[in-house]
Amino acid sequence: MKTDSTFRNLAPRDCVPVQFDGVTYDLPLGENLAAALLAAGVTSFRDTPVSNSPRGPFCMMGACFDCQVSIDGVITQACMTQVGENMVIGRPNYEAWDDL
Repeated sequence: MKTDSTFRNLAPRDCVPVQFDGVTYDLPLGENLAAALLAAGVTSFRDTPVSNSPRGPFCMMGACFDCQVSIDGVITQACMTQVGENMVIGRPNYEAWDDL
């Protein structure tokens, strides 16, 4: 199975440590989070709540919600978020929605 990402950063930029699912990545500060994670080789951002199928960015413009991640406990779209220093990102916990 191919493990290299087909996405690449076009220009060198200042990178900051970001943690996704317990793994630390150095991502370009201010870059689109979904694009930066794809370039780092992360393809699955969440699992669907019904079938647990892996999902990743699809539209890259905020319309489809397939790139949802949890940042500091808040579920948001990675394609609508910029990379910041020391972000702690994980897969959304949809079970917590049952408590609402």
